[in-house]
Amino acid sequence: MRSLRIIFMGTPQFAVPSLEVLIKHNYNLVAVITAADKPKGRGRQLAVSPVKECAEAHGIPVLQPTNLKSPLFLEELKRYQANLQVVVAFRMLPEAVWNMPEYGTFNLHASLLPKYRGAAPIHWAIINGEKETGVTTFFIKHEIDTGSIILQATEPVYETDTTGSLSERLMKKGAESVLKTVRLIGSGNYDLTPQDLSFDLPKAPKLYQEDCEIDWKQEADQIVNFIRGLNPNPSAWTVIRGTSYKIHRAQVVENMALPGEAGYYQTDGISCLNFKSGKGVVSIKEIQAPGKRKMPIEEFLRGNKL
Repeated sequence: MRSLRIIFMGTPQFAVPSLEVLIKHNYNLVAVITAADKPKGRGRQLAVSPVKECAEAHGIPVLQPTNLKSPLFLEELKRYQANLQVVVAFRMLPEAVWNMPEYGTFNLHASLLPKYRGAAPIHWAIINGEKETGVTTFFIKHEIDTGSIILQATEPVYETDTTGSLSERLMKKGAESVLKTVRLIGSGNYDLTPQDLSFDLPKAPKLYQEDCEIDWKQEADQIVNFIRGLNPNPSAWTVIRGTSYKIHRAQVVENMALPGEAGYYQTDGISCLNFKSGKGVVSIKEIQAPGKRKMPIEEFLRGNKL
């Protein structure tokens, strides 16, 4: 067995179970690298990342470089003499960093690579109506998310899933895969599978606010998938009578004729807000006005006349 000295890199909550599982199994974590503290909230107090909070709770040294190519940072990194680096939900690394350890640097990605390479794999899997996704561990190389695969684990995508609910399951499955991958690398006995990038595959680029406007010309089921895929963040939105509203939940209405582009209905005493799409009708179930909390459509319609 190899004696591992591990540096872990990550920032959001998604990365915390992967760090915790390595701590639980007594791996030698010599340092953690995470994002710099950022002002948050009305008071603009500096907030630490979930990964930093976890590392400090276990007495692991934390590095927060603003420039990963800085000679000072690279020199500091070398002093830890890590022979393996584990990356979960962190930013792109320069070669000087990922190529430093003897046993390499591997990344956990929340898709079944080579599908959904990019920053938002969970969002795009739901938006595109996938029935199955998963997690992949792979060794980092020059081009993003293209390195040789170490392990993969599948996870079903349910019709009721949002990016939030699917992320919770992939976060746990990812931690299991990280532990298995570290064990394999520690044993020195594992196989690698090169990614086949010779054919066109769906990608997962980062989503910006302008990408999140609902296109009512799409079919109803596509729109519902779009809303699920952007829930809870960055949130799908649409403009109703000049005001932009976030739409958090919706469903397809079957066998219903709708005379206009949008309509307010009462059916069996239940208030509904329905939209005509390119094919079919979409019923809004949860909505959020600017500066307000999200709420069920029935509650929203009691206080807002559209």
